[in-house]
Amino acid sequence: MPYDDIGSIRADAFNPYASPAADAALHVVVNRPRTMHGPELRRLVRLHRQDLESDSMADSVTGDPRFFARSGPHSLAEVVKVAGGVAPERSLLLEGIAPLQTAGPAQVSFLTSRRYLSELELTRAGAVIVPSDLHELVPRSAVPIQSTDPSIAWARVAALFHPPFPASPGVHPSSVVAESACIDPTAEIGPLCVIESGATIGARCRIGPGAVVGSGVVVGRDCRIGANATVSHALLGDRVYVYPGARIGQEGFGFAVSEGGFLTVPQLGRVVIQDDVEIGANTTIDRGSARDTVIGAGSRLDNLVQIGHNVVLGRCCVIVAQVGISGSTTLEDFVQVGGQAAFAGHLHVGKNARIGAQAGVISDVPPNASLLGSPAQSKWEFFRQVAMLRRRPR
Repeated sequence: MPYDDIGSIRADAFNPYASPAADAALHVVVNRPRTMHGPELRRLVRLHRQDLESDSMADSVTGDPRFFARSGPHSLAEVVKVAGGVAPERSLLLEGIAPLQTAGPAQVSFLTSRRYLSELELTRAGAVIVPSDLHELVPRSAVPIQSTDPSIAWARVAALFHPPFPASPGVHPSSVVAESACIDPTAEIGPLCVIESGATIGARCRIGPGAVVGSGVVVGRDCRIGANATVSHALLGDRVYVYPGARIGQEGFGFAVSEGGFLTVPQLGRVVIQDDVEIGANTTIDRGSARDTVIGAGSRLDNLVQIGHNVVLGRCCVIVAQVGISGSTTLEDFVQVGGQAAFAGHLHVGKNARIGAQAGVISDVPPNASLLGSPAQSKWEFFRQVAMLRRRPR
């Protein structure tokens, strides 16, 4: 979506509780500029109030066109091919996706669990992606698309109908770009961005409003840096998505203690983010003190995660919101960490380990372990202790 088409709307313009007298003073200002008054504005407010008052507002629209790009319609054969599934041949055009409860005859839906068989029985969807062992339960009005992994198939089909908005290559006139910065001509630099000296922005990247890319930073191809994110002292691979407000590459929490107080230790490392990583909103990743902080390829970090200096995450790690990982801790490949878990520093967590929510990890973790509790312990020991406490006389 070109930035020139974005407007600003006063926050109280869509207040469903505002008085009629207040409505008369409401106005919508867009960048051209233009002001709405009288009947036109009241019609806009009335339509929005109808949305707010609708009982089905929350689930009536999947991929609201005000927020998401759309493509299609697509033939059933094309959808089946993208899903990597198997389905009977039928001439059917599909226009979008929706949950079982709200899908119509021109939409695709999906089922991953027997828990939702009652919704499957009543669905009006034109096609349903299902596990192979459940395809016979799909209503006759819908085409079953058999898949060995319906979640993956659904993700691919959703991306087919709702691709990203196309980029608008170029640099917005309000942005500040150093002369020595290297920006690929296919990249999009949004409003009020700062690209400092020696930074490199790769092909087809999108840098959101207010983002700052520091001196010497390298951003690979097809990356997205969200609004107001800052990246410094960092090397980003391809297809890295940094969500709004994230902070990457700031100094780590390093200091020496002396009789006179604290002495800050220079943080001389970098942050290296490998390909296909996503960094959630308001997540912070400190640069290394002497060696690098590394986020392995394919990893997913949720919102509000804290990664200390010198931390190394292996490939395809999953870190859920509000996790804190202290400095110099290493997580090997495919480690999963639940929300609000915390790690002491200088630990080693083995491959495929699973750390439960709010666990407090204070010692090394072997590969394939499953830990719960604080201090963290094996899940079997944790559940045994819980059972014993429940049996205690009151």
